[in-house]
Amino acid sequence: MDPASETLNESATLLPRSNGHSITAAPPNGYRDRVLPRAGLVLILLIALPLFLFTKHPSSWIGGGLPPDPLKAADIILSGAPIIDGHIDLPWLVRFAYGNNATAVDLSKPILGHVDIPRLRMGRVGGFFWSVYTPCPSDIDENPGKDFLEPTSSVRDTLEQIDISHQLIYKHSDTFELALTPRDVISTVRRGKISALIGIEGGHQLGNSLGALRQFAALGVRYVTLTHTCHNAFADSSGLFDGIGPLHHGLSPFGETLVRELNRLGVLVDLSHTSDDTALAALKISRAPVIWSHSSARALRDIPPERAGRGASACRDRRGAARRGRDGMRASVNFHPGFVSADPDRADVKAVADHVDHIASVTGRAHVGIGSDYDGIDRCPTGLEDVSTYPVLVAELYSRGWSADDLRGFTGGNFLRVFAGAEDVAREMAREGVAPAQDLYKKRTDIPKKY
Repeated sequence: MDPASETLNESATLLPRSNGHSITAAPPNGYRDRVLPRAGLVLILLIALPLFLFTKHPSSWIGGGLPPDPLKAADIILSGAPIIDGHIDLPWLVRFAYGNNATAVDLSKPILGHVDIPRLRMGRVGGFFWSVYTPCPSDIDENPGKDFLEPTSSVRDTLEQIDISHQLIYKHSDTFELALTPRDVISTVRRGKISALIGIEGGHQLGNSLGALRQFAALGVRYVTLTHTCHNAFADSSGLFDGIGPLHHGLSPFGETLVRELNRLGVLVDLSHTSDDTALAALKISRAPVIWSHSSARALRDIPPERAGRGASACRDRRGAARRGRDGMRASVNFHPGFVSADPDRADVKAVADHVDHIASVTGRAHVGIGSDYDGIDRCPTGLEDVSTYPVLVAELYSRGWSADDLRGFTGGNFLRVFAGAEDVAREMAREGVAPAQDLYKKRTDIPKKY
């Protein structure tokens, strides 16, 4: 059935029912996606996003607006435009709290941390990125060496984190479904499930290898954060609270190749944790939209990880020509109290909303979203204690004058647009015949480079 011809009813989600996807690996280079008609993306953007207008309370829209009560308004908005969170560390919690033993974790019941299925349902969540984070080598007493050539456990551990994510998605397949494309996200939510997306939180996890990147993409990874809190062979990090000095002064030549390869694969470039120079260099090179998956506003909390300020301003300024009409970026606001406020004890939902408002004032409301960092932070802002509390933030923004359209973008529509833009660029590059990058890290000595 043509999605445009179907009328949503009270129990419907976003798109017509489909068979969905299994969790098996997707072919690299987006071959599966390119079999869709070229008009498919346009159809999604023109039809799917307006479908966020329809909720199970359609009379609220027809009657001329939302109710004055912010929580009631938030409930109506989220019934048709559920939350898509750009960064949740559930796989890491399962690793350190449950030994990565999927049989020991029952997400259908309350568990440790900030995330489980009952609370996701209370929070009106439609999807989130499962961060398959592994620490910088120096944080676990490993030394990759000044040239990043010494063996570390990063690639192995990343595979284990992808594996535990897949296991839990399988185990709770009545709730979760792996999403590889914007169409998958919409279809999954439309059928009442929660989309499971996967993101890698640091270029050190790639093992200096574009081949490793391609295999991670085949396993479902749909964004790569260029750095965590350490430099790597590709790019410079901003460090943590105290910052660190530059190594490459932005992207290395190999890092420039990485950005182009991410574009070719349709994998989003994530600039959280990166230095200013890295973010600006990536913005210059990337053909596709970029994201900050879990950052906040430097103007409100001036510490190294809060890098959505200068880079986001640059992205706004270059949105037309350099972003090639693909609507630029999405900065997703982090809930870490130490990143929200100089006094973590004073971090609350209003302080988080201040960061959302500030970023929106710089980039426009079409370029901001949520990247909570739940299960990756040891405390939460007052009022945002876990994933059940997202409606409180939506209500706070509504009370500040955000419109229904603005809020539907904030909760998930902005992300879908950016994700679709990255997919579009991958299709373009395939039509242009761009081949997989064959570059090797120039300091490797274990493989001949004469070819």
